[in-house]
Amino acid sequence: YPTIVFKSKKIEPNGEGKWKLIGDLTLHGVTKEVTLDVEGPSKQVKDPRGNIHIGAVATTTINRKDFGLVWNRTMDTGGLMVGEEVSITIDVEVVKKAG
Repeated sequence: YPTIVFKSKKIEPNGEGKWKLIGDLTLHGVTKEVTLDVEGPSKQVKDPRGNIHIGAVATTTINRKDFGLVWNRTMDTGGLMVGEEVSITIDVEVVKKAG
């Protein structure tokens, strides 16, 4: 399972400069609906070459077991090696090339 796929279904405003992006996340052959918390887009920034940059950040937390990822091992101290909660962060930068 080398690929993780997110297909958006809808976006809703969630405060100034914040959004909720709802869609289907496919991981390890299992598809579940998730909500990404999105901040952005940022203000446009022009670089020295005249290119325009805009960015955004999206985050969510999933339970890996919901996607069939159940492997774990007990450490010598009694704790588990892998936690169930997984934080996902997506940093996006879009560049519009100078004309």
